[in-house]
Amino acid sequence: MLLGDVLAHFDDEAFAAETVLRVGDVALLAAMRKQAEEEGETLGSFARAAVQRFAAEADDEAWVSLLGALARTQDPGTVCLMRAFAYASRATGSAVHSKVSSA
Repeated sequence: MLLGDVLAHFDDEAFAAETVLRVGDVALLAAMRKQAEEEGETLGSFARAAVQRFAAEADDEAWVSLLGALARTQDPGTVCLMRAFAYASRATGSAVHSKVSSA
């Protein structure tokens, strides 16, 4: 499944939770659920925004690192999601991510 297809299915909470578990671990899922609840969002909405935030805000070093990781993997979609989720988790302040409107 293409990354865009995965993001489109994040409206299904069970799918979103399964996807987060597949790329991370139970602790990541718990942290993302907590952050989503604090923002008044569903897990899927939060996960989609995390990917959009990474795409919009990541610096050159993060992109170069991602490209290097993509060159060494059999599953580029999972690597992209993992990096985006980690980026959202490292964001400073109480707001873990900024809402990015769907275009």
